[in-house]
Amino acid sequence: MGRTRTIDRDEILDAAVRIVMREGASGLSIDAVAKEAGVSKSTVLYDHKTKSALLEALVDRQVKSDMKHIEGCISASQDTPHPELFGRIAACEAQIEDADRAVATAITASVSNDENLQKLMRDWTNRDLDAMAAGPRYEAARMAYFALMGFYATELFGFQSWPQGERKQLLDDIRSIYFSFERSS
Repeated sequence: MGRTRTIDRDEILDAAVRIVMREGASGLSIDAVAKEAGVSKSTVLYDHKTKSALLEALVDRQVKSDMKHIEGCISASQDTPHPELFGRIAACEAQIEDADRAVATAITASVSNDENLQKLMRDWTNRDLDAMAAGPRYEAARMAYFALMGFYATELFGFQSWPQGERKQLLDDIRSIYFSFERSS
């Protein structure tokens, strides 16, 4: 008798990412993930009862990965005027990976119909905005954060990408918003 193959949750999510990269969000299904991962449908259903639950797990994993990266960048930015903001800017210095872009596109395609995904994204945004408010010059940090999120979304969704030198200059420009922003009355 053969040994039963064990599969961890990340293997299932990795299979889901491969499908999304290859076929887009519309190609993502429990059946497709099971086939891609080489497991039974019941194995996928054990942890992810629905396609929506599968997407939530992808979002959760992506957010946790991003937060770990951001936390490292914040730690490395402790000597800046606003470590939370400048750490997030530093986190955006690396080019966006195709897998991250594919997951973001799949999430965007599903988020309008899924209350749990909307809540995850709202919570992430609120956590960032709270971090901006916790540091000095809140209005300036908030404006620079909004510029950063526009920059990041533009790249994440593949609307534009910049060569590394121009990318660095744009991020420096976003940093300068923090120093130059003054609220007009």
